[in-house]
Amino acid sequence: MEKTKRYLEKHDDDRKLASTIDALPFRFYENFVMTDLRVDLIEPGRIVCSLKVPARLLNENNSLHGGASASLVDCIGSVALKTLGANTTGVSLEINLSYLDAAYLDEEIEIDAKVLRLGKTIAVINVELRRKGNGKIIAQGRHTKYLAISSKL
Repeated sequence: MEKTKRYLEKHDDDRKLASTIDALPFRFYENFVMTDLRVDLIEPGRIVCSLKVPARLLNENNSLHGGASASLVDCIGSVALKTLGANTTGVSLEINLSYLDAAYLDEEIEIDAKVLRLGKTIAVINVELRRKGNGKIIAQGRHTKYLAISSKL
């Protein structure tokens, strides 16, 4: 139990690391996940990107971290709304992912986001992460977003 607690909590020994992390620029996280991402296809309601899995996104098993996959679903799914002229990418109501396989260091993956519904206040996007070489699905996500209504005042 103590080992688990130490893994989760920051201690005095970690202050230097914590201050370094806290000093990172605003919106650093999106850049951390999406650096080196390439847009391969963009059309109304769909965007396809590719990414060579970098070491910074690996988990302790040396495969693409589930949190990184979820962030790609969030970020790329949100941008897909812009391809339909949405004024906002809104806020997330729900994100769910099914992890079906692993991706490893330097493996080329494809992120394919398709808008399933863009209503006045709700949008739904399906996002698949696949191996670029053979199309095998690594993760499949669904992202539901609330699109704030602009005030007419």
